[in-house]
Amino acid sequence: MRNGNNTAVYFINLSISELLYTISMPVWNKLSLWQGPLGGICSFTAVITHSSFDVCSGLLCCISVDRFLAVVYPLYFHWVREVRTVVVVSVAVWTLEIFIHIILLDHTGALQAFFSKDLCEVQIPMTQEDANLALTRVTLGFLVPIFIMTFCFQQIMQSLRENPSILTMERRKVGLLLFFLLLTYIVALIPYQTVMLLRAILEPGDCFWATRLRDPYLVTVTMTTLRSILDPIIYCFISNRARKEIRKAVEKCRRVFLRRKWSESSNQIQSVS
Repeated sequence: MRNGNNTAVYFINLSISELLYTISMPVWNKLSLWQGPLGGICSFTAVITHSSFDVCSGLLCCISVDRFLAVVYPLYFHWVREVRTVVVVSVAVWTLEIFIHIILLDHTGALQAFFSKDLCEVQIPMTQEDANLALTRVTLGFLVPIFIMTFCFQQIMQSLRENPSILTMERRKVGLLLFFLLLTYIVALIPYQTVMLLRAILEPGDCFWATRLRDPYLVTVTMTTLRSILDPIIYCFISNRARKEIRKAVEKCRRVFLRRKWSESSNQIQSVS
């Protein structure tokens, strides 16, 4: 980011979002074993988890739009791709997503009972208020972002094919970055969002569908953690600079290991002597 790489700003914010989601995992695990009242801890954990989902979706949309403007309209919108602008956009994404989340919680009445209602406790069967909240999240947090990312990806690939001046390596690099980001997003979230959509439509007040969809819901929630595993790998190995830094770190570790090995061997020889 200090070198003027605007995409790095989005990656830093994505990393923060992923870290927040990852940190919430052991808390969920502990809360699932806790038999006493959960209160505010549970509510805070639920807010962090759902907010990280929404922020990640918003930032991925920003990356797709940023690459779209850079490839399809390279002579225009330079100010949009400046680091200062990207920082403002990232802050706006965090603020907007948290604000929307607060509005949704207030609409369902969960905000008023924040410290007394267990937001992380899965209601089976789902209430109508929770179903409306789930539908809103699926629409704003998944369907809209996936439409934007797919549109940008299609336009970028079409522009790359039609522009012979772009080097094959650069064309491949941009294509791989967007493809893997989109693929990871789809693989990790489509099963979960599909189950949530089915729950919101079929489950309210219906114990039959609540029972049938419970296990798929638990499995697909677990699958969402794939995003936190795959995204950092993509960020690192798509970037030439990141690959160089990784190679340097590996080489440094190898030298330290060999130096220790040599030192241990010398000590053994001296002790035998």
